[in-house]
Amino acid sequence: MSESKSTLKRPKNPMPLFVRDALNERALMDAYLARPPYQQNDYLGWIARAKLEATKIKRLNQMLDELEGGRLYMNMTWKPRLQRR
Repeated sequence: MSESKSTLKRPKNPMPLFVRDALNERALMDAYLARPPYQQNDYLGWIARAKLEATKIKRLNQMLDELEGGRLYMNMTWKPRLQRR
């Protein structure tokens, strides 16, 4: 897998193991990787900034549900680039 130069304006957030495991368990890694880099980074930072473990899990589940549905990003309507018009 080749790494391309990041277009992110903010520092890249690392993916915690529990997030990687959850993506793989629900077979959503491809959906996650299909999202723009800023969305991937925002999701990871948002989850990591939660102070309570319960909040981290709630945010993780929201991300997973949004990836599964394919139409939301942070509770906002989102369309993949190919479907935008």
